[in-house]
Amino acid sequence: MPKANDGQTRGLNDDFGFEFEFDCVVVGSGHAGSCAALAAKDAGCTRVLMIDKCPEAWVGGNGYFTAGAHRTAHSGLADLLPLLTNASPSLQPSAAQLSTIDVEPYTPADFASDIQRLGAGRADPGLVKTVVDDSREAVGWLSEQVRVPFVLSFNRQAYEVGGRMKFWGGMALSVEEGGKGLIGAHRRRLREAGVEVWFEARAVEILMVEQTEEKVVCGVEVKVGGRDVRVRTPSVVLAAGGFEANKEMRAKYLGGEWVHARVRGTPYNTGDGFELARAVGAKMTGDWEGCHSTAWDAHAAFDGGERELTNQYTKSGYPLGIMVNVHGKRFVDEGEDFRNYTYAKFGRAILQQPGGCAFQVWDRKVLDRLRKEEYGDDVVKKAWAQSAEELADVLGMEEWGLEDKKQFVETIREFNDAVRKAASGPDTPEWNPAVKDGRTTESEDATLPVPKTNWALTIEEAPLMAVKVACGVTFTFGGLAIDPDTAGVLSAATENVIPGLFCTGEIVGGLFYGNYPGGSGLTAGAIFGRKAGAGAGKREGSVVHKRPASQPKRL
Repeated sequence: MPKANDGQTRGLNDDFGFEFEFDCVVVGSGHAGSCAALAAKDAGCTRVLMIDKCPEAWVGGNGYFTAGAHRTAHSGLADLLPLLTNASPSLQPSAAQLSTIDVEPYTPADFASDIQRLGAGRADPGLVKTVVDDSREAVGWLSEQVRVPFVLSFNRQAYEVGGRMKFWGGMALSVEEGGKGLIGAHRRRLREAGVEVWFEARAVEILMVEQTEEKVVCGVEVKVGGRDVRVRTPSVVLAAGGFEANKEMRAKYLGGEWVHARVRGTPYNTGDGFELARAVGAKMTGDWEGCHSTAWDAHAAFDGGERELTNQYTKSGYPLGIMVNVHGKRFVDEGEDFRNYTYAKFGRAILQQPGGCAFQVWDRKVLDRLRKEEYGDDVVKKAWAQSAEELADVLGMEEWGLEDKKQFVETIREFNDAVRKAASGPDTPEWNPAVKDGRTTESEDATLPVPKTNWALTIEEAPLMAVKVACGVTFTFGGLAIDPDTAGVLSAATENVIPGLFCTGEIVGGLFYGNYPGGSGLTAGAIFGRKAGAGAGKREGSVVHKRPASQPKRL
């Protein structure tokens, strides 16, 4: 884990040479930063600046590359319907459709349990409580104030079973057009609110002064337009993401093999925020060896996401089939849990395989249940065959990279045999992808070195299909320690909040460890962004930072 230092401070009377002045400066143009900027305006900050080192064409941070999923505690379908009013009319369910939709309540206890269960009980209880307790209010604010076009996530979180659409995995909310729609809504609202935005503007130093024996934020130095400028502000909100796009930091903290991971989102999340915070004595915390990483198209670029296809490179259909490495062996329980509870850790499992890649395999029985957004003919390269032997021959070609065709065929034969034996008894459960159905490979007559716990079906009905996947890294889990009530960054030396320094989004540490319940990140970013903005509003107009009579210069 990185160590903080005390940093340098200046006296109140030192001449910083400020050229600009704002009530709040937000570092980062993604979802979390946008929430902070808008909340600061709501809290009374009249002049809010958002800066990002990326060009405007890359606005939106990682939020742009998401599916827009938001996890929230709720009491069922009726509780979610008021959130859907901003979507296109064609995407809002009719009364007839509503009568065929099943969304089970997702209680605060369910939400908290999922975070702690997936994090092996290591998540900071205060952060978890804040995220869970504030989740429904936060998505309500996004709908009402930001006008985010929420929709029910039929294509990602529901299956049709018996003529009814059954949602699973504790999550039902997404956004029309995914991350594009989310960031589009933020950008429109930021313009309406009068938030000033500078692109190709990199924060290089947080400026501090000594005030009544403590260090407080008084400004930020920014490299923009080829020069360094100093901005006076009583509040800085760090929303600059993690370090997943920094190959050297990935190797240092995650491990050497992570230089081979593909960056799913923005190439501009390179850990700058940690250096800014460390320089003023901020405390680092959380899982610095962990990250969110998924099964990602092996043909995707290494160094950043694709702005048009964005999240379509995700390959999340593995619970319906199997994953096999280049040596022809399975290596994870594809049916361990619902996809949104395993997808964020299976990228790591894929990276640890020979060559850092694997194959996802299905047969005809489930092909129509694979998401077209991820597995359409114009999205992913596919291998087709009429049998396991023929598929092995196809994948054994140089362009695919299977190294042991015999083992591949044997793996599928053993898998099919185990599925049949487990399904031969009178009490065999009905296959149902919308619940953990208990259709397993395990029985008294057969066990596998790596079982499949749910949704196990034989892979034998032609045609068989396979795609090649690699590891796509989304964001890193280590980050800054914050006060869960204010999003104020804590000092490593005193454990107290550093006055005027806040953070939100993927730069926050202590919430996720090892794994992640899908949709939690965007919700947490909104929650702590709102708290950071509210905190900035309380500091606006303080005596120390009172604005001079003359107007500040503008770029």
